[in-house]
Amino acid sequence: MKKIYLGLLAMSTATFQSQKFPDMKAPVAEKQEHIREIHGDKVNDPYYWMIDFFKKGKDSTKVVDYLKAENTYWEGMMKDTEPFREKLFQEMKARIKEKDESVPVFKNGYYYYTRTEAGKQYFKYCRKKGNLTAPEEILLDVDKQAEGHAYYSASGFNISPDNTKMIFGVDNVSRRQYSLFLKDLNTGKITDLGIKNTNGSSEWANDNKTIFYAENNPETLLSEKIKKHSLGTDSSKDITVYEENDKTNYIFVYKSKNEKFILIHSTSTTSSETKYLDADNPDGTFKVFQPRMKNVLYTVTPLEDKFLIKTNKDALNFKIVETPLDKTGVDNWKDFIPHRKDVLMESITPFKNYLVFSERQNGLSQLVIYDRKTGKQEFLKFDEPVYTVYSSGNPEYNTDNFRFGYTSMITPSSQYEQDLKTGKRTLLKQQEVLGGYNKENYITERLFATAKDGTKIPISIVYKKGFKKDGNSPLLLYAYGSYGSSMDATFSSTRLSLLDRGFAYAITHIRGGQEMGRQWYEDGKMMKKKNTFTDFIDSGEYLVKEKYTSPKHLYAQGGSAGGLLMGAVANMSPNLWNGVISQVPFVDVVNTMLDTSIPLTTNEYDEWGNPNNKEAYFYMKSYSPYENIEKKNYPNLLVTTGLHDSQVQYFEPAKWVAKLRDMKTDKNVLLLKTDMEYGHGGASGRFDYLKDTALVYAFMFKLEGINK
Repeated sequence: MKKIYLGLLAMSTATFQSQKFPDMKAPVAEKQEHIREIHGDKVNDPYYWMIDFFKKGKDSTKVVDYLKAENTYWEGMMKDTEPFREKLFQEMKARIKEKDESVPVFKNGYYYYTRTEAGKQYFKYCRKKGNLTAPEEILLDVDKQAEGHAYYSASGFNISPDNTKMIFGVDNVSRRQYSLFLKDLNTGKITDLGIKNTNGSSEWANDNKTIFYAENNPETLLSEKIKKHSLGTDSSKDITVYEENDKTNYIFVYKSKNEKFILIHSTSTTSSETKYLDADNPDGTFKVFQPRMKNVLYTVTPLEDKFLIKTNKDALNFKIVETPLDKTGVDNWKDFIPHRKDVLMESITPFKNYLVFSERQNGLSQLVIYDRKTGKQEFLKFDEPVYTVYSSGNPEYNTDNFRFGYTSMITPSSQYEQDLKTGKRTLLKQQEVLGGYNKENYITERLFATAKDGTKIPISIVYKKGFKKDGNSPLLLYAYGSYGSSMDATFSSTRLSLLDRGFAYAITHIRGGQEMGRQWYEDGKMMKKKNTFTDFIDSGEYLVKEKYTSPKHLYAQGGSAGGLLMGAVANMSPNLWNGVISQVPFVDVVNTMLDTSIPLTTNEYDEWGNPNNKEAYFYMKSYSPYENIEKKNYPNLLVTTGLHDSQVQYFEPAKWVAKLRDMKTDKNVLLLKTDMEYGHGGASGRFDYLKDTALVYAFMFKLEGINK
């Protein structure tokens, strides 16, 4: 394709003239009295009725009609951007190599990989026996399987130890509830196992006929049971080998990398417990590794001669301890990699002769190679100021070759292999960006904003050369800030459509994530949650002060718990942003956390607090975006949701938008887009999501007066 140099044109424009939106009448939602009374606090929630589609109540049809009316409104308001959105879509799609193939991964005698074909939305899961010149075997043609489905997700591909069978999960509704299927790799026959409401994954015992899987509650979506299924038997008679009674915990089942154990892991954000079973004895009884301890998290990595445990017991930033195979209790744990105040231990990738530790220091990810024979440690070094590095594609235990991924805001996703013996590093593949991308045309920096309490907040930023720091340039600021999830600096080919039109893009690594260590997370959750919001505001103010942008050209974006962030900062500092993009936002915190029938609610008590507790209730109420809407001016807002969202139900953003329409005193734009067929992650095809991205970009471009 022809190279696109629109960025220089956009950056040379001295002033940005906002384009006018049509004079359309926005939908007005009906109000119905609904009183919430708890802890002596009485609140009327006039839009509570919007829950009825989810609850299958009397106003279900009215809810759908309202969402459709909002869709008609945003479509009309953005009608003039349709040609531009199509151009953006084609531009972003043209950067993606349509016919592509993943780096083959070796396991148990086979090389496994996925490949995509031109014009196809999905992929083919394939393997070759012994070497890469062997004939290709297509294990699953997802393009074919997805035909006739508006949404289709296949995942959890799991090959039996004897390489003759495959289990995989399918979700065609977009609620992250997967049914399990079996494929006989000798005959090609696919069988529906009748196992529903799973997370899509499963684990084989070593007998090649027994699988273990987690079963979810169909209403709350909580993983409640680990079950055992024997091929050829009625799934309705599957045996429950573990049932979790603590509704604040998530449970998982996994197999150790050395194939020796099946492990069940139960965890909340504050404590965990593991049970284990010899994978050669699937009919045996799971043993408790160490009974759960208050405020102690631990995960287990089996080796041939010992267990390694990552734990925060007496170690805020986690440490690695070891214990004998026959003495797993905490009294036998001995330090293997001691705790360090300045390093967060994240995970272990085990090999027969080596261990690779994924760590985090000073906000940056790092990898450390540990020689199991000599105890020697080696840090992998990289020269960019902001980057992300991670273990990737290492299912084989008996190898000295380690695979890792590397990316930055200007370096496309790259996969390397390092010989752990010699240190030789080989680039296996780098994401190809079609259209002539040159990283030398872009600049990435690492900045630090100072929060009101003196805390230094890291910011990763990227922009095109020629970007002027005079306060007149547009900037999009992104963050998440919850669950200890670190938002690292990565490359995005779609983002080039922003940068080439004069935008800077920044990620602020606010408290609530774990970028700067475990304390960073502790200081942004529960009764300290407001630090997350003020960190984001302080980051925005810093970028304005340093003249990267100004409030007339500053945009904020976040999704899910990051959508909560967007709602909070729109309430707390509405004049700092020209526009806010809030995607599948968790904005009705109090009402959702009080309703245990809403999926995943009880799992969240350790993150936000339990509002049945008076102190937690009033603290949540003091920041919940829906509760704190006031009669004042708000920035331009684009809000997105999915009718079948399993993580944040559609009615949260719908209620929030309805209340904002009723209360706000400005004439700024407020748009609500509901995907009537999708859920939390949006469309399933590899190109469809670009249409949503094009809408987000067109929204900001329209506000900036950029139309080409």
